[in-house]
Amino acid sequence: MVLPEFKKEKLLTEVQVSASRSGGPGGQNVNKVNTKIELRFPVGSSEVFTDSEKQLLVSKLKNRINSEGELLVTSSSERSQWKNRENAEKKFFELIEKALTKQKRRRKTQPTASSKLKRIENKKMQGQKKALRKPPGF
Repeated sequence: MVLPEFKKEKLLTEVQVSASRSGGPGGQNVNKVNTKIELRFPVGSSEVFTDSEKQLLVSKLKNRINSEGELLVTSSSERSQWKNRENAEKKFFELIEKALTKQKRRRKTQPTASSKLKRIENKKMQGQKKALRKPPGF
């Protein structure tokens, strides 16, 4: 499900953004500048989604939701805070869109005649290969 622009804007007003120091290599920039961005979105108190959509988000994104019921998204891959914020927002919208997309039901299909023949031929070839490994019987 693709979120419309007006919903994205409303979601961004509900999101809390905080910056902290990134970990890992990077030298002086990492030690001095708060470039890591953390987005916190309270799923339960959101006014954008219906109750059923909230339940769907909680069930699909349970590994990313903390004990306070907030969806956490972090980004620290870039050197600038601005780019990390853009990345975090992009990740956030992708997560929500993916969670709200309904999966298509799988339709059962029968294997085609040619695929059956191919499978049997493959089995015969494997059997022949293994039969050739045996020592000759005298």
